[in-house]
Amino acid sequence: MADVTTAERPPASTQPSDSLRPKAPRRGLKRLVRAIVFLVALAAVAAGSVYAWKYFSAYESTDDAQVDGNINAISARINGYVLDVPVDNERYVKAGDVLARLDPKDYTVALAQAEADLAAAEANLQSSRTDVPVISTTTSSVLTSARSGKVDAEAALAGAQRQLSAARSRLVTAQANVREAEATYKRIADDVVRYKMLLDKDEIAQQIYDTALNTANAAKATVEARQATVAEAEDNIRVAQSAVDQANARMAQADAAIDAALTAPQQVAISQARANTSQAQVLQKRAVVDQARLNLSYCTIVAPVSGIVEKKSVEVGSNVSPGQELMAVVPLDDIWVTADFKEAQLRHMKAGQRVTFSVDAYGREYTGRVTGIGGASGSLLSLLPPENATGNFVKVVQRLPVRIDIDPGQNEDHRLRPGMSVEPNVYVR
Repeated sequence: MADVTTAERPPASTQPSDSLRPKAPRRGLKRLVRAIVFLVALAAVAAGSVYAWKYFSAYESTDDAQVDGNINAISARINGYVLDVPVDNERYVKAGDVLARLDPKDYTVALAQAEADLAAAEANLQSSRTDVPVISTTTSSVLTSARSGKVDAEAALAGAQRQLSAARSRLVTAQANVREAEATYKRIADDVVRYKMLLDKDEIAQQIYDTALNTANAAKATVEARQATVAEAEDNIRVAQSAVDQANARMAQADAAIDAALTAPQQVAISQARANTSQAQVLQKRAVVDQARLNLSYCTIVAPVSGIVEKKSVEVGSNVSPGQELMAVVPLDDIWVTADFKEAQLRHMKAGQRVTFSVDAYGREYTGRVTGIGGASGSLLSLLPPENATGNFVKVVQRLPVRIDIDPGQNEDHRLRPGMSVEPNVYVR
């Protein structure tokens, strides 16, 4: 039996082993699984690569960015002694809050002086304006009076000339009467001489001689009377000549008065010019008053915007001058992000694109929009822009500033401060 059993067994070389029979199909299955896994992994890698390419090409980012904002420098506008500084660094102030007070005494006195000068100038203007109609009316009346005076002078001159002519005529008449009386007296005197000779010869009576003698005496008296009339006529001529001279003088005075009255338009113009000058002086003094009020108001220095006080360099007791910077106020409501992107990153960038950015100081993400791209590169806007010499040029990738405005409601807590580092992502696709 043992031999038969042994004989019936196949040879060891021809019978398959129990451990080798199931390994062939398992090995093929493993290869198939490996191939499938490899293909799936390859497809996943390809899909991931495509997705990563699309994702990373959808935005541009940079770490050369910071929160930006205005820094309002607070400076003095007048000279003054500092009385009070009620603020300090890192203190939040609202627009209109007092930052510093200067001594107002000098500027109060200057305002009072300017107001007094203005009052004097206004009084002078009122007087000048009153003079214009007065001078106009006065000169018109003077002209009328001067013309009337000339008419009166002309009438007086004509009357004096007529009196002179009449006096001269009376003189001629008186002189003729004198000659006539002298001729009569001579004739009668000659008769008296002849009567005397006849009386001495007793050829005539004494009565005839006496009568002739009395007639001669009467003729002589007539001559003397006529000579007195001539003297009176000569005196009348002198009086009439004096009246003529006076009338001529009055005529000259009337002509001078008329000439003076004819300058009425010039006098009115001069008065109006004085009024205009007074008006200009009033305007000038009013401007001085306004400036004095402004200087007095500048004694109180207030915050122009709401923000944080920084760089305070003034203390009580300091003397400040115009333009001297006292402190700075950093507003926290009007801030934005300034990011410097490389030239190649600006290819698809434009205003209005969405932006997300993170701030190194806080673990949160903010959103915003691109609002503008700088007009020149940062190197050209620097204090010492580069000048590449001919033949020695080395190309350097330039960066341009891009302004990103923060969306409303992102900084209501005022945690963002100018100067903080930012990493923005601008979605260009």
